[in-house]
Amino acid sequence: MKIMSARKPRNWHRAHDDSLTTGQRAADTLRNSMGSWTFVISFMAFMLIWAGVNSLTAATWDPYPYILLNLFLSMLAGLQGAILLISAKRQDSISAALAQHDYDVDAAAKADIEEVFALNQQQSIVIAELHEILKRLDEDRAAWMSVREKLDGDSAPSA
Repeated sequence: MKIMSARKPRNWHRAHDDSLTTGQRAADTLRNSMGSWTFVISFMAFMLIWAGVNSLTAATWDPYPYILLNLFLSMLAGLQGAILLISAKRQDSISAALAQHDYDVDAAAKADIEEVFALNQQQSIVIAELHEILKRLDEDRAAWMSVREKLDGDSAPSA
């Protein structure tokens, strides 16, 4: 009895995931988290809390034009741009690798189909030859039966 492994089957995607560096994994994780509604809602909540605390309390560390907040937002935008570019570049390389893999699979499938087609043609030729042999056998059998009938008719006693 074969025991099923809990491990995922080995394919191109799994092999690619196993080859990622820590930086590539981090870029993908950040891209996926920054491109989510959870991030957008959390970011908006943080901005509202920052503005509320700095506007409504007496002890403000960043008064109204929110210069410190603007500095953080600028740094965040710069980092987001770089992370998104890194991730986009990786996606391009993944797409190119997938396209090459698809081409290789298609080429192998084409070769297999051509081989099956050639085998089918050979089988069609053999079937046609078998039909010819059967046709000749039927003709020979019919000729033999007519000879036999003649022989049986000649050897029959006359009355």
